[in-house]
Amino acid sequence: MYFDLKNNRTIWMSHDNPKAILTIDQRFLPFEKKVFKIISFSDAVFAINNMVVRGAPLIGATAAYGMYLSIKEAVEKQSGQEAIIRDSLTLLSSRPTAIDLKKGIEYVLNVIKNNNLNHHIVSMALDAANRYADCSARQCMEIGEYGFEIIQSIYRKKKKRINILTHCNAGKLATVDYGTALSPVYLANIKNIPVHIWVDETRPRNQGAFLTAFELDENHIPHTVIADNTGGHLMQHSQVDMVLVGADRITRIGDTANKIGTYLKALAANDNHVPFYVAAPMSTFDFSINNGLTEIPIEQRDAVEVQKIKGLCCDKIVDIKLINENTSVANYSFDVTPARLITAFITNLGVFKANKKDLSILFNNKTDF
Repeated sequence: MYFDLKNNRTIWMSHDNPKAILTIDQRFLPFEKKVFKIISFSDAVFAINNMVVRGAPLIGATAAYGMYLSIKEAVEKQSGQEAIIRDSLTLLSSRPTAIDLKKGIEYVLNVIKNNNLNHHIVSMALDAANRYADCSARQCMEIGEYGFEIIQSIYRKKKKRINILTHCNAGKLATVDYGTALSPVYLANIKNIPVHIWVDETRPRNQGAFLTAFELDENHIPHTVIADNTGGHLMQHSQVDMVLVGADRITRIGDTANKIGTYLKALAANDNHVPFYVAAPMSTFDFSINNGLTEIPIEQRDAVEVQKIKGLCCDKIVDIKLINENTSVANYSFDVTPARLITAFITNLGVFKANKKDLSILFNNKTDF
């Protein structure tokens, strides 16, 4: 099945089968455009755990639809509330770092609590999952509007092309729509502000090279893929005007977990006086914790992701072995950037400095999730 990334969301209800949720299968990009069908709760868990879907906001939306399917199956099998609770815990453990996962689960569960399990509650759950996705998309659109103002301000001073360095994928593919870090970039492009994006490979899964470069190309935005260790060199030679990344979890004092390697970019940016921005919706803030280094769980994934790399060979996607399989491997998926290294957060509610006092405004703001 073909998908049009520019004009459609990354997760949607099937027109042919109203009981099925469809999403872009990111495991095959950029070489093949495939759609993954989620028709059961186990499909939703698989999609999140095996990186069919990636990016905190999209994981949250997938989790919301996953809980809808769990509730639907519990009603059909008459298995009771206990089965739904078990499913929620299973889903919660599928990717532990991204707080959006928990937000998506809780949003649907809160809608159906104190209701008897029947077909009406299934409709309530589906409506809740759809609302969650709609709200998530709207938040990302608003991030784009606030972030655009920053890019526009830099352009007015520089009067020439803006070079932006990003890490991992924080574009449309990481969200229901628009993107987080790339949302302001897309809006700047629409408004004819010249931008060029330095795209980190983001080893070991290569989300930058495979996903970010793919969607920038789809939107005809100038970009260059670089090795992960190149960013500091570019900053030293004044070839980066700003760093713009997404996030998987942000504490109430501003410590931020994002794809492994983000912390090193923040250090290089700080040393070279390059502004370092984190773009994230309210769903990515976790106001229940303070210290990111000690309180954010860091996911460790399978060693095979480091041992092998995917590529296209003879028109087939193949795995290439990189190291001896007997060699020990550590595969940390995320690191934490301390708030002191972050210039500001670009959120759907505005731009906020990375400190507890300014972020308390967000904490006290009532939002959908």
